[in-house]
Parts: sequence; C-alpha cells; structure tokens
Amino acid sequence: MKPFVDSLNHFLTDRLDMPSRIADFSDDLIASAALILLGLGINWICQLLFNMISRHSTKMLHSKWHKYLVKRRIGNHLILLIPGIVIYFLIYLVFETGSHTLRLLHRIDIVYMIAAMMAIANSLMLAFLDFYMTTEKSRSRPLQGLVQGLQIVLFFTGSIICIAVLIDKSPTALLTGLGASAAVLMLIFKDSILGFVAGVQLMQNDMIKIGDWIQMNDGSANGTVEKITLNTVKVRNWDNTVTTIPPYTLVSIPVKNWRGMQESGGRRVDKRLFIDMGTIAVCTPDQTRKIVQDIPLMRGWKGASGSEATPEDTVLPENKGTVTNAQLFRTYIKEYLRNHSGVNQELDLIVAQREPTPSGLPVEIYFFLKDKIWDEFETIQSDIFDHLIAMAPSFGLSLYQFPSTISPAQPILSSSGKYQA
Repeated sequence: MKPFVDSLNHFLTDRLDMPSRIADFSDDLIASAALILLGLGINWICQLLFNMISRHSTKMLHSKWHKYLVKRRIGNHLILLIPGIVIYFLIYLVFETGSHTLRLLHRIDIVYMIAAMMAIANSLMLAFLDFYMTTEKSRSRPLQGLVQGLQIVLFFTGSIICIAVLIDKSPTALLTGLGASAAVLMLIFKDSILGFVAGVQLMQNDMIKIGDWIQMNDGSANGTVEKITLNTVKVRNWDNTVTTIPPYTLVSIPVKNWRGMQESGGRRVDKRLFIDMGTIAVCTPDQTRKIVQDIPLMRGWKGASGSEATPEDTVLPENKGTVTNAQLFRTYIKEYLRNHSGVNQELDLIVAQREPTPSGLPVEIYFFLKDKIWDEFETIQSDIFDHLIAMAPSFGLSLYQFPSTISPAQPILSSSGKYQA
C-alpha cells in the first residue's frame, strides 16, 4: 500500500498545490482512516459469519456450555482480535518504518488487542461462574466474590499495561511509581479488599452458603441468604425485607447460622411451665391409684401404691417413697413426649424441675421435633403445650398466672356509663 500512499501524497502536492507538510499529515490521516474502516469491515464480516455458523451448528446447540458462551459473547470477543492482528501487520506495509504515525497506530493497535483479551478473559470467568451457579456445590462454595476479585485484578493489571504501552514505559516502572500511592489505593479499594479476604474465609471455613438461615444478634438480619458477592451478602428476612451485609461483618461479629438445625434430625423445643407451688402436694395411695387408672399413659407407674404394671403397659420408673402430684405430672409429660409421633426419640428428651421463682416452680421441657418447617413446627409444639396445660388439673396442679383484678370477660365501664375499649 506504500505506492498508494506515495501516489496520494503526489496528488495532494502536485495537483492541489498543498504544502508538503499538510499533504504528509493528510495522507497519513486518510491511510489511518482507511485502515480503521478496513478493520471495522473485517470485524463485521467475521461477526456475521460466526453468528450464522453458531446458530446452525447442532453440535454447539446441544453442548451444555453453549448458552453460557452465547450469553457472555465469548466467540464475538474472540473475533475482535482478528482485525487487530490484520491491522498490526498492515501498518508496516502502509507507513514508513520509524515514522511517528506508525508508532502511534502501533501502540493504539496493541492497546486495542489487550482490551479485547481482557474482554475474552472476563467473559470466560463469567461463563464459568454462570455454569458453576447451576451446580449443587455452588450453594456451599459460592465463587461470585472470588470471580469479582479476579475481575478487579484483571482490569487493574490490563489498565496498567495499556497505559505503559501508550506512554512507552515499562509496566514495572508504573507499578513502582504507584507504590507511593499504595495508601490511597488501599483506601479506595478498602471494601473490596476486605470483602475479598472475608469471602475467602467464609468459603474456606464453610461458614455461610446460599440458602442458609442466618440471624444477627442486633436483629438487622434474620432470614435466608440469597446472594454472596465481593462486597455484600444479600439476606431476605422473614418479613420479605432485604438486608445487605458486608462479608467482613459476618467474619468479625457473632452470627447464628441455623443450617446445623436444618441438617440435623430435629428442631429444638425448650420451654417451661410454671406450677403454682401452693398446689403441689403428696399423693395418697388412693389418689395415685386414681391418676394411674384415669390416665392411660400412667398405667405402668409403680409408685407408693404398689400397683403392678400389666405386660402391655409402658413400664415407668419405680418409686418406693412418697409420691407428689408434681412428680407424677413430670412423669406424664415425659411419657407423652415419648409416645408422640412428632418427637424425635433419638435426640435429647429432658423434663426437669428448676430453681423456684416468684412466678412458681419451673418445669423445663426440652425435646426435638422431627418437623423443622417453621409453620408446622410452631403448630405441633403449640398443640403439645396446649395438651400439657390442659392436663395439669388432672394431677391437682395449677399453672401460675399473674393475678388480675379485672376479668377479661367483663367490660370496663367509664364514669359516664359508656363502655371503654
């Protein structure tokens, strides 16, 4: 193409009487524009051919990677290198070696190819992440934060190299110069650096994964983890609000993760019933015998009455001393829970008396329900305690309730005789 450029230069100087300096600038500008248009044309033709082939390639359409490669346009980014490579060699055919225009276009072309390679590398990482997010492993090992960290490194390194090429300096010299500005850079990218390090810790220690139910002590988050990125962890709370938490916060402060409960054999119930101590009494043999006869679960009881258990009855602990109605009630609670289909019998089941309080004698009831779904869990445990509260009078016991001088069934009248809410 050099003869074409020379002919153009002669035309501008001889025919149009243009000064040689302006003619040299003009023919360089026209040749540069022609190269750019050639590159655009090559890119358009290659992109068109690639899109036609990819749409009609049955083998590619059935590949599990196809939709992710198309989504991230990896093939289109690869084709961007073709015009850059073509122009790289054509520059030396068009312009004189050592000319200012050749050096400038050469640097611009290299920067263009570096940018194209950065786009290719970025698309590959995103396509890999898209495919990885479809696997079960992504729930326990989310890589989105790691990929975002690699993107920062990629674009930062690529930008340094591009600037070094444009100003014709070594990238090492630029990085050395940036060392003096390291404090400023760390301040700018503080959240990203902390988020990247925290994300690695969360992933390495399997502390939090997508789908976990987490709860923060300050009440700012109580729900399911939906997304883990470089700078934020997105939590959808049970009231459908969304809380975003920096990853380093989850590493630096206590966070309750309910995954252990969800993966275990049951969800814990730990409540107390407060017995009015004025109703606790020693049972006579007749009273004990009546309770054992009236309540089926107590028929295996061998207490002070000396009643014998039949073979088909459940054998309860033997007690040769005095028997109290509170003791019988605790025994009933334990037997009721042991016979309840919703209680996991392989986990701890404890019914114990605790230190007396001004509100009565606490009986702690500790067990695990098989059903861990929130709604069903609350329903089952409520039914269990409704039953236990209703059974307390059968043992001659009253559960403590704060005394009230006003019956809730009686309306309150004002001085004017009108009802008050």
